[in-house]
Amino acid sequence: MRSTKIWGSAVLALTATVLLPIAAGTASADPGSSLNSAGTSADGSRIASSKYTGDRNLTLQVYSAAMGKNIEVDVQRAADTSQPTPVLYLLNGAGGGTDSATWQKRTDVLNFLADKNVDVVQPVGGAFSYYTDWREPDPTLGVNKWKTFLTEELPPLIDRALNTNGRNAIAGLSMAGTSVLQLPIAAPGLYRSVAAYSGCAQISDPLGYNFANTVVSVGGGDSKNMYGPQGDPEWAANDPYVHADQLRGLNLFISSGSGLPGPWDTLDGPRTLPGAGGLINQMVLGGGLEAASDYCTRNLKTKLDGLGIPATYDFTPTGTHSWGYWEDALKQSWPVLASGLGLPA
Repeated sequence: MRSTKIWGSAVLALTATVLLPIAAGTASADPGSSLNSAGTSADGSRIASSKYTGDRNLTLQVYSAAMGKNIEVDVQRAADTSQPTPVLYLLNGAGGGTDSATWQKRTDVLNFLADKNVDVVQPVGGAFSYYTDWREPDPTLGVNKWKTFLTEELPPLIDRALNTNGRNAIAGLSMAGTSVLQLPIAAPGLYRSVAAYSGCAQISDPLGYNFANTVVSVGGGDSKNMYGPQGDPEWAANDPYVHADQLRGLNLFISSGSGLPGPWDTLDGPRTLPGAGGLINQMVLGGGLEAASDYCTRNLKTKLDGLGIPATYDFTPTGTHSWGYWEDALKQSWPVLASGLGLPA
């Protein structure tokens, strides 16, 4: 097992990749025509403000009663908002969308999704939190009640504001590749499709615990405030591998690479960290992190197979823990996501 120092370096390596321009789409209906941000939910959550940042792009400030603060939520409206639409919740990795390592800045997936009739909702925040409910406030990371926010507070507000049709999917990478398997278990029926890219479901396994603990530590947090010390029953209680039977009925897409260098690992390539040092970093540290993700993901497949739960898998023979492969994986996963959303593949 690799040392915490090496794991930490690998996680840090994920936060710097090549900045990519994102092409703007053109709405076929005025997005403002279906926006209803009025009202406060029974739990006290509400949309505090909304701002259009483009023809189809919207930034919401959503007050979370559980966390006692506003959370930024970025939205790309569906191609046609004249009728109720489904929602894809798209989660970022360890930085939670607060840094430069995001779907929007590192890939062209929003452009890919622009002609799909789906609202894409990206929460901004939750860095190093695993998008879960922590048992204690953390001195560095503060109050984290992301499971409550994502499963109880945000969805009804989004449904009302965007005039959705009630069909939801969720996708996420790396840290969030674990979260998107936890959240459907926590909120049965909320999501119809799930796509997990390079995640590690086995968080109560020694390797998976080390993975999660290191991610939290890189952000300055203490994972004991999340689920307690290693071996605490709360780790197993939130382990998607342990509770894999509760993933039954979902449209599942699960992917990982081998960790070996592949087509996106080239000197100064469009999805490679800059310079020779960046390439080495991506191949060695990113390769090690992806190999661990691959170990977890293959074990999850074995568990799901044993339970008779079908899923679509994408195990690539090469690929490091980096954005080029996650962009590819999201595009590969679209037919699975679309199936749950009631959209054409």
